[in-house]
Amino acid sequence: MLFPTGIFAIFFAVVFLGHWSLVRYRPAADRLFLLAANLVFYAFWSVEFCLALLAVGLWSWAIGLLAARRRSREWLWIGVAGALGWLFYFKYANFFLQEVLGRMEFLGLGPMPLLDIVLPIGISFYCFQAISYMVDVHTGDAEVERSPLNVLVYLTFFPHLAAGPIVRAAHFLPQLATPPDRFRIPVAMAGILILGGLFKKMLIASELATGIVDPVFRDPGAYGSLDILLACYGYTIQIFCDFSAYSDMAIGFAALLGFHFPKNFNQPFRATSLSEFWRRWHISLSTWLRDYVYIGCFGGNRHGALGVTSALMATMVLGGIWHGAAWTFVLWGALHGVALAVERALGASRPPVGRGAVLLRWIVTFHIVVIGFVLFRAPDLATFSALMMGLVDWSLPSEAVTWRLVALALLGLSLHFWPADLRERIEAGLRGLHPLALGAAMGLALLAILLAGPEGVAPFIYFQF
Repeated sequence: MLFPTGIFAIFFAVVFLGHWSLVRYRPAADRLFLLAANLVFYAFWSVEFCLALLAVGLWSWAIGLLAARRRSREWLWIGVAGALGWLFYFKYANFFLQEVLGRMEFLGLGPMPLLDIVLPIGISFYCFQAISYMVDVHTGDAEVERSPLNVLVYLTFFPHLAAGPIVRAAHFLPQLATPPDRFRIPVAMAGILILGGLFKKMLIASELATGIVDPVFRDPGAYGSLDILLACYGYTIQIFCDFSAYSDMAIGFAALLGFHFPKNFNQPFRATSLSEFWRRWHISLSTWLRDYVYIGCFGGNRHGALGVTSALMATMVLGGIWHGAAWTFVLWGALHGVALAVERALGASRPPVGRGAVLLRWIVTFHIVVIGFVLFRAPDLATFSALMMGLVDWSLPSEAVTWRLVALALLGLSLHFWPADLRERIEAGLRGLHPLALGAAMGLALLAILLAGPEGVAPFIYFQF
């Protein structure tokens, strides 16, 4: 079920009314209702995988009880291995069969047959949340849940189930224990986030995808260098507008139900270093990798310069692999790992001084990000090579570039240089409106977006991860 659709609007209206009717006076019934709603939402993609989702939730709840009761690292490792094993089977089994075992000719192994595997929507996100719950309960950073229902609601909560943000148990579960106040629903804030997300998704991301990005990445040899250049920049803007749109809408829908989610994007393309970029881009994943992988597994900054470099590289490569089973993702992670290590060695992670230094550092950082996203989007290394070669091959005319596409790309980039508190300013201006006037204003804005946007809604990019 996609957010910007009529069926979701009906679904959310039913959930909104049912939740606020139950939460204050029948909290246990409300949690059952939310769990049922979450499963209905997920069942629009796959009824069978609803059972798998419940199994992962019950697994993490049971391991949480054992790990907390005995402070047993062994139980924690069993729990984490179970979640990672589930993730590995669906995302990496075929990659392992083809790329690893299939190339071990010295063992007499030839090409391996592929397994018939369908990737469940949102598997990476709910597995990472399951792992964070088990780890945080073991370390005492989150309270252990005696009720499996609470853990299941946490892992399956529909606003962030398909594509995040990755919400920590210590942040979400206490909100289940404290019923929200139906008279303090942040309607203005949620409406701004949802409408802004629709604008970014339907009017920028979708237009760039269909107008330049998808055609060029499908067959780069048929396009000129300016087409390829705009497609590279265009995908960088597209993925931001697409993914931040989902995050904003998820935060907005959760807020309408009385739940607070942390911010997931903070104008990442204004960063003047890669370390700053990762503090602004997909914040819930970058902090997850920092806390559980960089620090939790590799010791963070505790092992000297060589240890820090190795930890950075390993963390970013694993972050790339998390996105998918392809060498392009591995190299995307490695590129960021190398850039972060070089940046740290040169002391370039500190803020630059002077306008010239700021501009130079921004240009370098932005183009490292762009090259990385070209790798990220390319279906294989051959396509990436063709795109890079096409940038310097001026033999073909550039016919796909239009002023409309250039304007959309510039608009998407400009969002990073608007006032950082713009949403809060708009919210403050709307707060004094009568509820009917506020509803009318938001309804007109929604109608304008729907009329200006294309027909149909493509799935969000991060649904595939």
